Amino acid sequence: MANNDRPRLRRTEVPAYLLNNHGIPVALATLNKLASIGGGPEMQYAGRIPLYTREALDAWAERRLSKPVQSTAGRAA
Repeated sequence: MANNDRPRLRRTEVPAYLLNNHGIPVALATLNKLASIGGGPEMQYAGRIPLYTREALDAWAERRLSKPVQSTAGRAA
């Protein structure tokens, strides 16, 4: 079964998914840290294994992106 056919991804698969689908580079170490301190994508556990739905990853990616701006000055607004 291909990765695209599975309803949930393992944490090791999340960086590639976020980069390929959203253009957002996120290191596995960053995901590990966020899973510990909070602020990362929503996850579920199957025993000890954290699993992520594509919907949760898509929502988290959208929250990380700013609104469109036309200049660097637009970020501060």
